[in-house]
Amino acid sequence: MFTVDTYDVIVVGAGHAGCEAALASARLGAKTLIATLNLDNIALMPCNPAVGGPGKSHLVREIDALGGEMGLNTDETCLQMRMLNTGKGPAVYSLRAQSDKKLYQMSMTKTLENQENLEVKQLMITDLLLEDGVVSGVRTELDEVYKAPCVILATGTYLKGKIIIGDCTYSGGPIGQRSAEDLSGSLLKAGLKLMRFKTGTPARVDRRTLRTDEMTKQEGDKDGHAFSFLSERKNRNKACCWLTFTNEETHKIIRDNLDRAPMCNGVIEGIGPRYCPSIESKIVRFADKKRHQLFVEPEGESTEEMYVQGMSTSMPADVQYAFLRTIPGLEDVKIMRPGYAIEYDCLDPTQLTPWLETKKIPGLFSAGQANGTSGYEEAAAQGLIAGINSALKVQHKEPFVLTRSEAYIGVLIDDLVTKGTNEPYRIMTSRSEYRLILRQDNADLRLTQKGYDIGLVTEERYQAFTAKKQAIEAGIAALKEISVTPSKENLAKLEQLGTAPIHTALTAYDLLRRDDVTYASLQTVFDLPDLQEDVEEEIEITIKYEGYISRQMEQVDKMNRLEKKKMPEGIVYADIDTLSAEARQKLDEIRPLSLGQASRISGVSPADITALLILLEQHNRGDK
Repeated sequence: MFTVDTYDVIVVGAGHAGCEAALASARLGAKTLIATLNLDNIALMPCNPAVGGPGKSHLVREIDALGGEMGLNTDETCLQMRMLNTGKGPAVYSLRAQSDKKLYQMSMTKTLENQENLEVKQLMITDLLLEDGVVSGVRTELDEVYKAPCVILATGTYLKGKIIIGDCTYSGGPIGQRSAEDLSGSLLKAGLKLMRFKTGTPARVDRRTLRTDEMTKQEGDKDGHAFSFLSERKNRNKACCWLTFTNEETHKIIRDNLDRAPMCNGVIEGIGPRYCPSIESKIVRFADKKRHQLFVEPEGESTEEMYVQGMSTSMPADVQYAFLRTIPGLEDVKIMRPGYAIEYDCLDPTQLTPWLETKKIPGLFSAGQANGTSGYEEAAAQGLIAGINSALKVQHKEPFVLTRSEAYIGVLIDDLVTKGTNEPYRIMTSRSEYRLILRQDNADLRLTQKGYDIGLVTEERYQAFTAKKQAIEAGIAALKEISVTPSKENLAKLEQLGTAPIHTALTAYDLLRRDDVTYASLQTVFDLPDLQEDVEEEIEITIKYEGYISRQMEQVDKMNRLEKKKMPEGIVYADIDTLSAEARQKLDEIRPLSLGQASRISGVSPADITALLILLEQHNRGDK
């Protein structure tokens, strides 16, 4: 055993969590090492090479607003972009991109390799090193030691990974990679609690064997989009996707072979994702459904591989061929890679603080699927926060925490550390009680100042942010200054706009509240400044939803009063007789930082919160 080098922060894993963690740490001035099992698989997309979607796009925009990389990288390597849920309100608008998986990897690898303060190495980490219960570094399979006071676990699905295809099982990570077989044991030895989860992927099929004329073409949006607030809004579409459906014949083949399905015959022991089930699980759970939609999506411009979204499976290869060839457009399909399931170890996230440091081991952080989540976006968001806080810890600064009312990132992490999860966790807009103020369009207005204050946001990004903010303020002021009286001239203008006449004087601001009026249409009849598309969008949403937003801010204020009531550090919940037995157990396990966090713990009742409130009041009086 010999010591190779010493760092401030070591990141174990170079998936989406690891990349954001390492970049954030290095950009904040910490000497950082990122260790990966294979340098060729940095930022690997082992599942669908897609970014965004409901809830997930909010995370990507927030990562970008704070100075992270995922949004920029997605814009650079995009094959197609579409805005989803446009028939609903702006709170649930969701941008989604199909990425070129190889270009995504290459672009992120280049970013990592050229980042100051960051070293990239191919290493198999086998042991976490501790000194007096505190992190001191890691050891590799070659008996090398790398020292650091902070280590971030971003191990994805590699911890004791097991690939399952029908009766065939073997140790391995995604897409034929090595698995980390020894690190789990080291974490258990250190006293951490691990869970066993499962995820999966569909077959990759040969584009040249598809009958696309039998499927429905899914074009990207012609209107320009971008994930990053720094990227130009433009048409990035280079490829299209295809929509098709399963049918009764498909379902019959799967039902007839359930005895060979690892999900059903006991071969798979790990818990799979509820919101991204295998096709065999869908057939069992939704037996009344006559068909399930499938999207056939490109994996890149340099490959013929296509991804059959909605068809995740671990069925034997012969069964995969049989049911795929019952689907319109896939009758002659050839499989390039079979679908598979993967089981892996991950941490129980209730062992973590809201800044993603383990409570038991100072200096050890964890992020991504290692915390029981599912999805590239959830991983990247956690990685960013873990990277920020590891650097802040090294610099002896207070941790950076986002609350539920500030960001979807805050919702994600609070859910994990407060409630835990018994299945792979996926973000959704429905998980946020404040989703009207946590929109994807205003992520920069919510978070860029915070990112700038901690030192992660560049001057370029900050100047763009301040310019946008000033333009919004100027646009709203201009609308309020224009008085519209019910004169003959103004009534003619309103008729031209196709909106109802007025009977009393209003402002252009008031007119913009109407559903049938836009800033652009008002500009055709009134003297209003020319604004960028994103500025117009922000002004319209702010004005049209002003009343709803105000009511939600009142809810935020109410909850913040509970969040400000901090729990005493040394409180012994077992000694509080007024609490229920379950509450005492749960509170002792989670160790909430505030009364607000305590109120969100499963098993802690309103009566328990009242008891804690009385206790806090007594404690505060005693202090005085």
